[in-house]
Amino acid sequence: MSYRFGLDEWFVVELARTVHDSEVVFHGFGSPCATVAMHLAKRTHAPSALLIEGAMYAVNPYPAFIPPTSNDHSLKQGAVYSMRFEEAFDMSVRGEVDHMFLSGIQIDSFGNTNVTAIGPMPTPKVKLGGGGGGCNMSATIRRLTLWTTNHRPGRCLVEKCDFVTDLGHSTREGTRLDLGYTGGGPQALITELGVFDFPEGRARLRALFPDVTRREVAEATGFDYQEAPDLGPLERPARSQIEHIRTIDPLSVRRSEFRPAELERTFPL
Repeated sequence: MSYRFGLDEWFVVELARTVHDSEVVFHGFGSPCATVAMHLAKRTHAPSALLIEGAMYAVNPYPAFIPPTSNDHSLKQGAVYSMRFEEAFDMSVRGEVDHMFLSGIQIDSFGNTNVTAIGPMPTPKVKLGGGGGGCNMSATIRRLTLWTTNHRPGRCLVEKCDFVTDLGHSTREGTRLDLGYTGGGPQALITELGVFDFPEGRARLRALFPDVTRREVAEATGFDYQEAPDLGPLERPARSQIEHIRTIDPLSVRRSEFRPAELERTFPL
């Protein structure tokens, strides 16, 4: 019998691959895929990473499962320390947080993200939840990994964000260097169609899921982008990575981030 796995699992593997060993990693609220990815990295290729849970501020927890909400005491299980809210922000300002995961309902080619409002200010069509302290942290954290599971509909990757909540490499006010921000900005963007990097501060298509075409990506993306010279399919996960994901997330909370049609996509190993 062939062994198959889902897009949701491969997506988590791609997020986890952006985590380096021995770095301090943080994610924000309501981020099940990023949560699972951090724990996957910790239990596989990055055992010395220091994880900070986004809502509970627990340091290196070892939860028995990932709960449906990020504001759940189970995410503190096994933690070596429980930080205060302000400690995490102080660490980021001092440059002591290496890596953060961020998403957005809009993401532009510079990696700016929007989780604040859709439509022109001050009277937008839709008011969203906002970024909490994401803008502050995105300015000073060394590396950002962006992700979205809403690339295909064509409304997420846009030419210009209606509102910049979290900082990419450049805004209308100038670049990070112009504005004096010390963080390194986005280094990767993972979507349900493929993976982008930012070699010169703008998104570049680096790899595709094997069931996705270049044309599909182009039609779903609202900005112009370059393609990597070696553009091709993503490296398939190892079976051990898939098994780890199923152990870490037995409730399959990660699947809540995907549209039903995307969850039908499966791949053989």
